[in-house]
Amino acid sequence: MTKAFIFDLDGVIVDTAKYHYLAWKKIASGLGIEFTHEHNELLKGVSRVRSLDIILELGKVEASQEDKDKWLIQKNEDYLSYLVDMDQNEILPGVLPVLQFLKEKNQPIALGSASKNARPILEKTGILHYFDAIVDGNDVSNAKPDPEVFLIAAKLLKTEPKDAIVFEDSVAGIQAANIGNMVSIGIGEKSILEEAQYIFKDFTQIDKSFIEQLIRK
Repeated sequence: MTKAFIFDLDGVIVDTAKYHYLAWKKIASGLGIEFTHEHNELLKGVSRVRSLDIILELGKVEASQEDKDKWLIQKNEDYLSYLVDMDQNEILPGVLPVLQFLKEKNQPIALGSASKNARPILEKTGILHYFDAIVDGNDVSNAKPDPEVFLIAAKLLKTEPKDAIVFEDSVAGIQAANIGNMVSIGIGEKSILEEAQYIFKDFTQIDKSFIEQLIRK
């Protein structure tokens, strides 16, 4: 039996979420807007354009499209500068054993991420070869909680949505998986990801028997 295993990127496979936070905080500070880690939760799983709008709303700042475009470019450049020295050490605990086990079981694996920098991140961390399909922010029109990114990934893996399993760390991502009629697995805090069908603090809590159970279902 085979299922489709679909992974979000930021906060699930690698901890690049901290770099997004630093880049957005720099933009916010330049506009006189306070931007905390709590505010940053609002941006998880959200597109770059929508993230900027949320920050501007927090500070009640109105801006022209020209200014928005300038800040979006600046944010991405700052974010990319943090990624230059990325390596396999950036992979979150427990992720590699899960990817390796899925490969051993001949299970198709996809990435489903809002990030437009997914490929270079997977290359820098040395895990690109685990993925049979990559769907990122360059491939979709609708941001999570719209399930488009996961539906495309399942299709590329030639799998029905009901046979797809999604690993996510954001509320929007969990909602997208649920709307898409997929199995949703939250990676993070139960208090935040309560809509997920299964929740684990991190991948070190996911053992082989649980993966085998998902495959057999």
